[in-house]
Amino acid sequence: MTTDVNLLDIAREARQKSYAPFSKFRAGAALETTSGDIVPGVIVENVSLGLAMCAERVALFAAVAQGQRPARLGLVAPSTDGDLTWPCGACLQVALELGGAEMVIEVGNIDGTESGRATVGELIPRGPKVDVDD
Repeated sequence: MTTDVNLLDIAREARQKSYAPFSKFRAGAALETTSGDIVPGVIVENVSLGLAMCAERVALFAAVAQGQRPARLGLVAPSTDGDLTWPCGACLQVALELGGAEMVIEVGNIDGTESGRATVGELIPRGPKVDVDD
């Protein structure tokens, strides 16, 4: 895995392909796999909100479909109530199961002026213990 890749720049670029006609909340993700490949993801909305998919899960699921293991995840989205937007609980649960508690999540705002970093375990410290080994 390489760590010199700027996932937030890649996520910011991916964000331009978002499909968010209802909320206008365009979000992009970039996932680095354990082999160093980068998998993008974007929010995909649906008029039936339950069928919408967050950018993070799109990237996580695409990595699995490619036979890859997640290592690091970047998310770029508009601010939420003036703060950086972090993955939702559903995305964190998927990240925990597929990447483990030590997987790093990086978030940034859309203009690149703010960013943050935490592990999945820090974001959901009481999450279930999941063995991500094959």
